[in-house]
Amino acid sequence: MLSERRLEVLRAIVQDYVGTEEPVGSKALTERHQLGVSPATVRNDMAALEDEGFIAQPHTSAGRIPTDKGYRLFVDKLAGVKPLSPAERRAIQNFLDGAVDLDDVVGRTVRLLAQLTRQVAVVQYPSLTRSTVRHVELLALAPARVMLVLITDTGRVEQRMVDCPAPVGETALADLRARLNSRVVGRRFADVPQLVQDLPESFELEDRGTVSTVLATLLETLVEETEERLMIGGTANLTRFGHDFPLTIRPVLEALEEQVVLLKLLGEAKDSGMTVRIGHENAHEGLNSTSVVAVGYGSGDEAVAKLGVVGPTRMDYPGTMGAVRAVARYVGQILAES
Repeated sequence: MLSERRLEVLRAIVQDYVGTEEPVGSKALTERHQLGVSPATVRNDMAALEDEGFIAQPHTSAGRIPTDKGYRLFVDKLAGVKPLSPAERRAIQNFLDGAVDLDDVVGRTVRLLAQLTRQVAVVQYPSLTRSTVRHVELLALAPARVMLVLITDTGRVEQRMVDCPAPVGETALADLRARLNSRVVGRRFADVPQLVQDLPESFELEDRGTVSTVLATLLETLVEETEERLMIGGTANLTRFGHDFPLTIRPVLEALEEQVVLLKLLGEAKDSGMTVRIGHENAHEGLNSTSVVAVGYGSGDEAVAKLGVVGPTRMDYPGTMGAVRAVARYVGQILAES
């Protein structure tokens, strides 16, 4: 285990390197930080930190920079989450409060995260599998054609056309709408198939074909994999960090184009806590020079999706973690109120 003093030296190195982009020397550390020891002692501490792999010397005669291992220890032990100022909180609230629907919420969240952190922002749409039904609407478009509209508790709206086997009257449609909603409203998507399986039998024989067709469309909507949708923004921010990527920024950009990679980066939505993956902890090779800060968001205690940012490992971790957490909290509040 590192001594408290060496932890303080590591903290100072991370803070200075993130702030200045320059390798940090012992003289600069003693001048800028109240470490309470001589430059010679700081040099010894830096040598010990280097031996243990927490810092590295990029060039001979240069100062030291944190390694992935050093950043990891900083995040786990030394970095408090930096609270946002009242002005920043008001700005978040004002920006997100104007959203008109779920697409707008996600779009605004991506832009806001990218602006606050100056990194690449990634927001996953709420997952249908973790949603509950708010309402099912059935609208007659033609004698034998109906539009089915499924509205979730997270504000997601799915629309499907249903071609019925026979013309369906407004009275029969209203009856089906009422009976269907009485069974499924407020229930989780996973429970819906069980709840509606015997519904056709409660209708007159001539209406059962239509009821079965509408239910088949509803169940298809619930299981469709369209739920794994993402929005990404702020990719241009990476160009400000060109020197943070050893060879070229291209592998990072290519990785960010792959939705499967991004979903893996964010992790499982049910893990609602904050996750920080640094450098080589990211399985995708193209992202070995980046860090990912992600957290779950939702309308209650349970996360329905993830949001986060991707940037270079030389990142303001306390500030980024604070911004990501604050935005997730506001998005959750909006979904709860929508």
